Amino acid sequence: MSSEPNFPIADAHVHFWDPRSHYYPWLCDPDPIAFRYGDYRALRRPYLPADYRADAAGWNVQRTVHVEAEWDPRNPTGEMQFIAQLRAAHSWPTVAIAQAWLDRHDCAAVLEAQAEQAFVRGVRHKPRHGQLDDARWRAGYARLAPLGLHFELQAPWSDLGAAARLAHDYPDTALVLNHAGLPLAGQIAGWRAAMSELRRCENVSVKISGLGNLAAATQREVIVTVLELYGTRRAMFVSNHPVDKSFEVTDAVVQDFRKFLDAQKIPYTEAELHDSMDWVKAGIKSEIFVSQFGQEEGLRVRAQTDPQVLSALNLLPKAKDLADNAKRILAQRAAAQQQSNR
Repeated sequence: MSSEPNFPIADAHVHFWDPRSHYYPWLCDPDPIAFRYGDYRALRRPYLPADYRADAAGWNVQRTVHVEAEWDPRNPTGEMQFIAQLRAAHSWPTVAIAQAWLDRHDCAAVLEAQAEQAFVRGVRHKPRHGQLDDARWRAGYARLAPLGLHFELQAPWSDLGAAARLAHDYPDTALVLNHAGLPLAGQIAGWRAAMSELRRCENVSVKISGLGNLAAATQREVIVTVLELYGTRRAMFVSNHPVDKSFEVTDAVVQDFRKFLDAQKIPYTEAELHDSMDWVKAGIKSEIFVSQFGQEEGLRVRAQTDPQVLSALNLLPKAKDLADNAKRILAQRAAAQQQSNR
């Protein structure tokens, strides 16, 4: 991240994990899951407080919120034991959102166990379509407020009507919508209407993140819309690290880019786009990283895909060897000169 004014920051959506020591199905299983950012193999490594501090260098991050990272669902309380160890060793995360499956037979026991951890503030799991209206699931949801817990909702924007009914029926339970309601390119009008309906519930707030599958212009439209609808008291920018740093430009993003070129009446041919596709994708990714993480991160992305930079990096070891060899020769000559002067 690039240097910014030194105002205090609470990052309300971070994931810490260690798939080498613990089981996360999506990170550990050989077959990948469907993922909105495409190939996520780069995420299959530990991401711990030291990694986040390195990514956040230059920013005055004072507090962090760990959000459950789809730990082994057979042991939903195990993740918070791992997080407790991280807090003891690193003082981060400050608080956490735990895993809990609200329709399971062990829901009551799991919620009570999670709430016993003083740093747990809420729970999350990703409900299936139609589940927000399910009586059994709602019975689990009703247990949250008495335990002092809120719910973090990650669901497709098409489920936000059900989310509005849920928030209306349980006004004492805070609902935090993850990733701006997961808008999709080409569906922004429908997303905006759903977000407008949901904002009528005062117990709902929104995290702005997870927009890496959208072109920069669409990202700006989404961000402005969320701020206009929910205001600064009910909307927050969060990093979603390390997930949002795994973004790669997909075919859907390229299609969105085509629509942008057409809307701006910028002439191009499919042949030109095909021949320069690697360069176009690198440019799109760089611009998105600038908008999300700052100028320095955008330049780093550009450097990673620049052939001349990559060639120079490949030559660095050879250059170091040449420099070391030159130093040895100079040292030998200096020693010989001293010997001759005696």
